[in-house]
Amino acid sequence: MQTSKEILKKINDFIDQLPYERKPQSLYDPVKYVLSIGGKRVRPVLMLLAYNMYKEDPERILMPACALETYHNYTLLHDDLMDNADVRRGVPTVHRKWDANTAILSGDSMLVLAYHRMLQCDADKQPEVMSLFTETALEIGEGQQYDMEFENRNDVTEAEYIEMIRLKTSVLLACALKIGAILAGASSEDADNLYKFGEQIGLAFQLQDDLLDVYGDPKVFGKAVGGDITCNKKTYMLINAFQRANDNQRAELERWVTAKDFDRNEKVAAVTDIYNQIGIRQICEEKINYYFEESKKYLAKVNVADERKQILRQYTAEMMKRES
Repeated sequence: MQTSKEILKKINDFIDQLPYERKPQSLYDPVKYVLSIGGKRVRPVLMLLAYNMYKEDPERILMPACALETYHNYTLLHDDLMDNADVRRGVPTVHRKWDANTAILSGDSMLVLAYHRMLQCDADKQPEVMSLFTETALEIGEGQQYDMEFENRNDVTEAEYIEMIRLKTSVLLACALKIGAILAGASSEDADNLYKFGEQIGLAFQLQDDLLDVYGDPKVFGKAVGGDITCNKKTYMLINAFQRANDNQRAELERWVTAKDFDRNEKVAAVTDIYNQIGIRQICEEKINYYFEESKKYLAKVNVADERKQILRQYTAEMMKRES
């Protein structure tokens, strides 16, 4: 079996040599640019790790694995445009380096390329793989729409939020693992359990992202903390703070959420202080731990020798910065 680092290197090398022979070059340059600026490649790594539990030649599925990475980066390209973001992974976003129209067209082309690349899997597996990929892509769009709608609502429930992040984040991790299993010829039971494993890991992963945005070390987190607080993003933290606050705390939260003119650092400090009073950090950590422990139950059901699960187990533990 190959380590996650060996698999990551193969993915990066493969992406670097992907040909772009179609014209006009100006349409495909942003695609190459987006895929060249790095990232953890979590989704293709998960696909190859799942495959490698059953078969010793994960190189065979590099193209469909890179299809998922292409799709994921397409969503980021359009996200950046919708958010009017200036920087992604330390470099200018596509609409800043080129323009908005180029970002739209190149993003659309990335989506089509993702399908083209996913189709380059074993013909007998295509119907199941493409059906899952298409369903996943639709779910991610639904999650994005819910996320946008939540921005204008102050009554978002915890259950609604969990379903939104399941759609927006978890299903693509789950899809990666299940496609890896399908392409390796795993049983449908194993493929389904790997999907559920990925779903639970994805929920824990996103909740941890919410937590780190408030309590993370900026040097480790890679960006300034408090971004979600500054823009009133409906996170697990804010939703639970509103639900659990007393009258004074709720009034203070509402004052900061509705404020048009404010000092960023003052707002972040004030809202974080309310979180601390309510115990939001511990509540979030308990939920993260719940989903992480749930994920283990589904991995345990996968019918391969335990030692063949170890690399996947270690990789997801590293994603969560935990002991496996």
